[in-house]
Amino acid sequence: MAKQPKKKRLIVSSRHLATNETWPLSEVEFGLTVVNNAFQKWIVKCATAAGQPELNALDVLVFHNINHRGSAKRRIDVCFVLNIEDSHTVNYALKKLLKLGLIEGTKRGKEIFYTPTDNGRNFCDEYKAVRDQCLISGYKSDESKNAEELSLIAETLRSLSGLYDQAARTAASL
Repeated sequence: MAKQPKKKRLIVSSRHLATNETWPLSEVEFGLTVVNNAFQKWIVKCATAAGQPELNALDVLVFHNINHRGSAKRRIDVCFVLNIEDSHTVNYALKKLLKLGLIEGTKRGKEIFYTPTDNGRNFCDEYKAVRDQCLISGYKSDESKNAEELSLIAETLRSLSGLYDQAARTAASL
């Protein structure tokens, strides 16, 4: 008697949400959940190794956004780029980063623009060194293939963010 091939088990976030037609999206949602938690754990551990054990994941993301491209950012700019609706969480992160001396704020009219301090730039250099040692070394094993695949994944994630944003707006109107 010939052995029957094993049926592929579906890896989904919630079986009750995965119908025959939508299980691939549920599989993506499970992957997003797992990778989000792993990414947040990683950036906190990287920040700790770089000398800033007080930072949580949002603090690290806000800091890197403020340091991005060397231009001053307002709280609303950070919220927009990181797609954060609750600006109070970003405000709390900004206060924490100010207290730690990683950023400074300059008032222009009614708004405050944030930039990294020398201490913040040093932290960024240390973070990059830890990232290079712990993460990038594994990534570089097949750089050309990885770059192409990661570019496609990033494009897909940006597309999915639009789908989820639209669904969130629709759900808010129900």
